[in-house]
Amino acid sequence: MPDTTALDQATAMIEKAWGRPIEALESLAVRHPSDDPLLRSAMHIRSAMVITDNAVAVHQDRLHALTRPGHVPTFYDLGRITSSATDLRVAQAESRTSLQAISHVIEAREAAATTDRAPAVRLAQAAVARSGHAPRALGQASDQPAPSPAVGPSAAGLGPRR
Repeated sequence: MPDTTALDQATAMIEKAWGRPIEALESLAVRHPSDDPLLRSAMHIRSAMVITDNAVAVHQDRLHALTRPGHVPTFYDLGRITSSATDLRVAQAESRTSLQAISHVIEAREAAATTDRAPAVRLAQAAVARSGHAPRALGQASDQPAPSPAVGPSAAGLGPRR
């Protein structure tokens, strides 16, 4: 059994995140793209992965053919071997980058789902956090209120002039 490809990993990630089989998600992304733009993005990245997955398979097959057991490569085969190995590494890097992009889309979906639940709570927490971060003068006790900031720049704080 061959190793799991990056396309298989992407499919599993998307199916797990959206809780549906990939075939249903493909039709949903095509028919109603505005309903879930993150699904559309993930499916678009996955469709690009189909191409890179095929490229990986082609380059692997070419390398296996050029380096088969019992075959001594000729001089001109060495260039093809090097070229195929480089192309394989590029295709694998593209696949890894696409996988990472899909994971970022899924993380954004999860973050959006948690922020939509309680925006009033988040706003209240932000207001409380901002109110506690007023700047204090050097050497001022923490129980004393911070002085109000000056309206304009002070003359002593301007620094050297040129």
